[in-house]
Amino acid sequence: MSASATPCEERTAHGALQWPARLWIALLIFSGVILLDGLDISMIAVAIPEIQREFGISAGTAQWFVGAYILAFGGFLLLGGRCADLFGRRRVLVAGLAVFALVSVLGVFADNAFLLIVSRFVKGMAAGFTGPAAMSLLATTFAEGPQRNRAFGIFNLFEASGYSSGLLIGGLLAAMNWRFIFILPIPVALLLLWAALRFLPPDPPRTERLRLDMGGALTLVAGTLLLVFTVVSAEEAGWASLRTIGGFVTALLLLAGFVVIERNAKQPLIRLGIFRNRRLVAANISAALLYGGAMGFQFLIALYLQNLQGWKPWQMALVLLPAGLMVVVIGPKIGALISRFGVGRVLWVGLAAFVPCYLLMLRIGPEPDLWGVLLPASVLWGVGFALSISALMVAGTSGVADEEQGLAAGLLNSSLQVGGACGLAVVTAAILPGTQLSMLYPGVAVILVFAVLTLLAQWRPRDADAAGS
Repeated sequence: MSASATPCEERTAHGALQWPARLWIALLIFSGVILLDGLDISMIAVAIPEIQREFGISAGTAQWFVGAYILAFGGFLLLGGRCADLFGRRRVLVAGLAVFALVSVLGVFADNAFLLIVSRFVKGMAAGFTGPAAMSLLATTFAEGPQRNRAFGIFNLFEASGYSSGLLIGGLLAAMNWRFIFILPIPVALLLLWAALRFLPPDPPRTERLRLDMGGALTLVAGTLLLVFTVVSAEEAGWASLRTIGGFVTALLLLAGFVVIERNAKQPLIRLGIFRNRRLVAANISAALLYGGAMGFQFLIALYLQNLQGWKPWQMALVLLPAGLMVVVIGPKIGALISRFGVGRVLWVGLAAFVPCYLLMLRIGPEPDLWGVLLPASVLWGVGFALSISALMVAGTSGVADEEQGLAAGLLNSSLQVGGACGLAVVTAAILPGTQLSMLYPGVAVILVFAVLTLLAQWRPRDADAAGS
């Protein structure tokens, strides 16, 4: 179903793009997959206190309900993206959805924290395959240019909606029973699995014999998993502890070994030459910094409203609702905006919106200022998220050959997840101990620095607006 095989657009009398039904169905399947991933990451966050009380576990153990998912998701994204390129994107998507649905059942019936954490880890691993498979399917289904720009706008509308609505949905489900949070993904995953089997064409046959670079796969997955694990657990173990320092050193050695293996492999897991694409590299750097700041922002908002102000999770979710609405309003228009103004300009506007958003957070006071601080910050955050994520996806996949779209998708998603985990860890470390409002300001300063660095990563005077024009 590659865009290069058959024309996949028509134009109305007014010049607007018009897709046949088969393309809309395919896009809804791809978007549904990324919506499911976003929901599953964010819904669990509001249920952690209830799960903690039921199983009688410490806060350090409870944080792994989120950490295990992020650990596996970030660790397997690159491998998942490359497997999609090598063994078939539809095949990988179907297998990942089947595992996701099956393991969700384990989470529903888990009677101890260990099983629940294991189920979260395996679900994150499955998402590490479904996410880049869906994204690379989209990139190879819709031709580069206005088609792909528009498709990515809708795709990222679903992704951002999953993250932003997950808090509210999770809060409502947790109010009844936290296990409903594990039940909800099951029918969604099964529906997507049926639709993928029913409507997506089979993968084209491969004429050449392909081999998975096992040495590269093992060192990449081990190095990435250890890196994310070390970052996520650094606050608990101590940043200067032997475990943390040893974890970072070992992870870097494994990743260095991966580079050596890839340079000498006949069929490398990752062709290192892909990093000569400057736009792809810049998109990955900005993606990591953007998600680091975004995760930190959500964390700081939660500390301020729930811990210091005593608000309920659903009340905090309502404060972030304008961000979700901005995504819904702007998302469908992203393709047209990128086609008209260029991906560079749209990306700059989106990334720049985070700067005043985080500056507003410096004005939080003893009493919540809903209209002067919280809601404007939420709106700016939504605008930035809606514009930036779609533009980064377009920029990060532009100029990449069809046979490496899974790799490009895996790189971008990996940057997002690893960047989010690392950013959250840095923000957590920056917060001063105590229960006073002043403890939050160093964390706000960190996410503000992240926002500025995302802009600097995109600074290319000569070609900033070339792609996507």
